[in-house]
Amino acid sequence: MIKLLICRVSLCVVVLAVSQLPVLAQGPGNGGPRPSATTAPIDGGASLLLAGGVAFALRRLRRR
Repeated sequence: MIKLLICRVSLCVVVLAVSQLPVLAQGPGNGGPRPSATTAPIDGGASLLLAGGVAFALRRLRRR
């Protein structure tokens, strides 16, 4: 069991180490055009989180 765990952990470490090599090997880009400023939609996930919180609270209150 311990041998299997050590084997899996070492495999994960090797895969993560090898996957970082292409990232380090890339040179600087040509610059290119600057992207325009974009706005981030704040309400996109907040409303879903709020609805989930309300549903969870109602469920907890009904159990009491």
